[in-house]
Amino acid sequence: MSNLLNSWALSALANSSSISLDCQVCVTLQSPGWESIPGGFDLHLLELVGTLRPEDAPEMWDEYHPEGTNLWSDDAPIAPTYHPYNRCDIYQCSACNNKYLRYGEYGGYYVEERIRPLIPELIVHL
Repeated sequence: MSNLLNSWALSALANSSSISLDCQVCVTLQSPGWESIPGGFDLHLLELVGTLRPEDAPEMWDEYHPEGTNLWSDDAPIAPTYHPYNRCDIYQCSACNNKYLRYGEYGGYYVEERIRPLIPELIVHL
């Protein structure tokens, strides 16, 4: 099991290094909102550093959008106890240490890996 993080530990991790916007390894992952992981991206270039998924927690599908954002908004809050964050692992780029949230979206006939940069200012403590 990965290191389970709460919102405060997530904030500390997010603030542990400056964000590099010119990293050639992870430049394709730097869109501020949720995106599909680009085809051809080598996932081995990301290192698992923690998780927001408690092992025995009941499923929770509610989202947190008090300012009228939605899942796809670039400025949507990062609320660790709400969907999809409660299903995320945290990864960092092996070249620059940029941090990313990552989860699998499970549709009827597909699994799609989604990723979003871990932006410290968007983390909420609930």
